[in-house]
Amino acid sequence: MTDWRFGTAGEADFEPLLAIRIDVMREHLERVFRYKPSRARRIFREHFAEPGLRTILVDGALAGCVGFRIGTDEIKLDSFYLHRRFHNSGLGTTILKVLFAEADAVCLPIRLGVLNGSKADRFYLRHGFVKLSEDAIEGQYERPAP
Repeated sequence: MTDWRFGTAGEADFEPLLAIRIDVMREHLERVFRYKPSRARRIFREHFAEPGLRTILVDGALAGCVGFRIGTDEIKLDSFYLHRRFHNSGLGTTILKVLFAEADAVCLPIRLGVLNGSKADRFYLRHGFVKLSEDAIEGQYERPAP
């Protein structure tokens, strides 16, 4: 199994994480006519600035990030990006299970939005999320509290 851990996101991580986000999301955003470099930067900057963004380090090197934002009524999961070399390796599932344990410990549901038609849609459904609603761009999902 890959040696990984969470880290704290610092300003020096912004550009490398933005590059991972663009690499992973560009194709999907172009499909729904939502990709524009300035927009990608602005949206990620907004998420980057929110409390709860964690880096994902593999063997000490930056491999991605995940926003896990614990509120009073729910946990918002966003910005879950892994470098492509870790896709289909089981690492995303392993990370998600750690986040599930944290959510279960505080008895809160996890909510997130996913672009329609993306592989992430199937990933979250496979891991117990339920689609609550959908518009032309994305679906809203929830993993209920235990």
